[in-house]
Amino acid sequence: MRDSFIQAIHHIAVICSDYQRSKQFYTDVLGFDILAETYRTERQSYKLDLTLNGHYTIELFSFPKPPRRVSRPEACGLRHLAFAVADLERAIAHLGRHHIPTEPIRVDELTGRRFTFFEDPDGLPLEFYEITS
Repeated sequence: MRDSFIQAIHHIAVICSDYQRSKQFYTDVLGFDILAETYRTERQSYKLDLTLNGHYTIELFSFPKPPRRVSRPEACGLRHLAFAVADLERAIAHLGRHHIPTEPIRVDELTGRRFTFFEDPDGLPLEFYEITS
């Protein structure tokens, strides 16, 4: 194994267009916990620090009128953010109760594991990837 100076992924930063809508999505729908919420007056911006299972994971930012980012068709750059789930059908049903559509379930041709894509309120591609023991 290669020796690396990187210890782990620290966080993922997401800029949203509607702070309250995205805050509700990431906390109430996806189940992230709020670690800290800060309003930065000089930037007219919120910063919401979110944890998942006790691990600092996402920084959710709001800025006045952020430009839209192209995500499809397969734009260069970050492709999507994937979350590991134990039961894909349960995760899809949970999104359905919140009226969030998902793509049909696919199977990873390299691992044989199942996954599906959906979007956050700003169209950021998200994935549920089934990890079973």
